[in-house]
Order: sequence, then C-alpha cells, then structure tokens
Amino acid sequence: MVRIFNENTVSFKQKLSPIPEFAWHTSERLAEIANSKHLVFDIRSLDPDKYSFPYHFHRNAEEIFVILTGKAMLRTPEGFSEVSEGDVIFFEMGPEGAHQLYNHTDAPCKYLDLRTNQGIDVCEYPDSGKINILPYQEIYQADQQADYYKGEEQVREKWNGMEDHA
Repeated sequence: MVRIFNENTVSFKQKLSPIPEFAWHTSERLAEIANSKHLVFDIRSLDPDKYSFPYHFHRNAEEIFVILTGKAMLRTPEGFSEVSEGDVIFFEMGPEGAHQLYNHTDAPCKYLDLRTNQGIDVCEYPDSGKINILPYQEIYQADQQADYYKGEEQVREKWNGMEDHA
C-alpha cells in the first residue's frame, strides 16, 4: 500500500530528556504506520537552541536527514557546517558517519530522519563512551569491555559428569 506523509498533516509529540538541551518533537512512528520492513523513518522538529540526539554513529545502519524547513548546525567528524531546507545528508556506518544537529536559529528545523533497519544495530556515542544495542535500548559503557575469554577459564568444570551421558 502506498502511504503519503506530510510534515503539515502528521501529529508530533515532544520528546524530553533529563538534560533540557536534548528536546525535540517527533512524528508518530511513520515506518510502523507504513508497515516498513527495512526502513525506519520519522519527521522531527528541532526547536531553537536544542540539540538532536547525542553525537553518535551506527554500526549496522545507514542514515539520511532531509531538511524540510529551517536551518541547523551539523556536527560530524570533519567539523561543523550549516544545513538548510532542501539539503539531503547521508551518514555512513561507522565512526566516519557520526553526527548531531544543533538548532542555532530562532525558528524550528524540521527534517526527515530515515535509516536502514537490518535487525540489531549498535549505536556508539563518542562523547560519553556509551554503546546502545538497538532496538532493545540496552545501554552500556564501552570502557567496560572485557576480553572474549574472561570468565571462561574453568570450562572443564562445567563439563564434569558429561562423560556419563555420552
């Protein structure tokens, strides 16, 4: 079924965080309404003097922002640049695709946020050293990484008595 969405006809909910600088309005879950299998997309509205999600990148998703109205500053590994109405911005997988928006203007900046959905994704946050397992929203500190074999030293003990079942 073909679905048509328009920034003027979708309803928006405000998303607040415990840190007031991170607040935006988001459309209903358009990908779910459209029954999308491989894409996730929403229309977002970033108010003046607000930041989008924390600076991040995805390990298993590509992402595109299409600026519908307004302007914002874009932070990437290359630095800062202004984006405005009509711009289409592609973010590749991995650290090179890290991004964050800041609305430095007096008017809202509306944009389409479109990303691929191939199952499990790992989102990393370079500023805070966190990782997020998506879609489960399981967030961990990356500095708690462990060696692959940590805690596996006693493997034989877990197999004790199995000889009787062979």
